Amino acid sequence: MLALLREESRHGFALAGLTARQGELGRVWHVPKPMIYRALDRLTKAELIAPSGVESDRGPSRTVFALTDSGRDAVEEWLHRPVEHVREMRSTLLMKLALLDRRDLDRAPLLRRQREVLEPIVSALDQERADGDGFTEVLMTWRYTSADAALRFVAELESQAE
Repeated sequence: MLALLREESRHGFALAGLTARQGELGRVWHVPKPMIYRALDRLTKAELIAPSGVESDRGPSRTVFALTDSGRDAVEEWLHRPVEHVREMRSTLLMKLALLDRRDLDRAPLLRRQREVLEPIVSALDQERADGDGFTEVLMTWRYTSADAALRFVAELESQAE
């Protein structure tokens, strides 16, 4: 939510539209409406966002939220930080890439840092796979193959960004 409010101030209904299944970002990460409003409440209490006005063109009045300085700093730090685990690639990294694209920001620095995180993971999993036997070998092969695919994905995007 913070990253979407970094683009522009919005009300919860607009955020819900962007993250709905058919929404622009819902393809990557679907967020149900009730979770949007709970997140807005938590972010307000954490002083990362603040109400900035009310819209009431048609229908009910809607509170518009804007980032605070702390919220802006948190978004920028999160957006450029690579994910730590391969399992976070599908949701978190793809969302970060989508958000960078929406703001027309260079994705190359994030991809470089992500590759630097993934390379030692892939190397360690390859070694564990070689040392395993029985089901451990099967499990390590799965984990290695998944991590290697993630690394190749990042490398491909990096080469496209050059």
